[in-house]
Amino acid sequence: MSGVWVFNAKGVARLITNPTKESFETKEPTKSGTATAPGARRRVLVYLPENQVITSYEELDQRLHELGWVPYDNPHKPPHLIQYHQCPCSIDLISLPKDYAKFKTQHMYDIVVKNSPYFIVRDA
Repeated sequence: MSGVWVFNAKGVARLITNPTKESFETKEPTKSGTATAPGARRRVLVYLPENQVITSYEELDQRLHELGWVPYDNPHKPPHLIQYHQCPCSIDLISLPKDYAKFKTQHMYDIVVKNSPYFIVRDA
């Protein structure tokens, strides 16, 4: 586990993952399995050519399609995923949760790594 262990006045420790100044000031313990600490900044995916913040899968699908990514029709893919690939000869695959509410920073960085001149992740 990575992060910072903080001890309160009673000597009880809690782990703060991805610490920020605000997360040290809060008294509420972080929930197990959360990706960021309380007070951490929300991240957004930005399409650089138009400085557009991506807010839906419709917008993301349009931008990925413009860059040559197409939906990957794999009969064996998990039903909770949307997948994109560039062509049958490419080994690159982008896997995203079908529910946009579950679209997290890790998914954003997967898109950025595979399309670095076109996307960036920023603080909201």
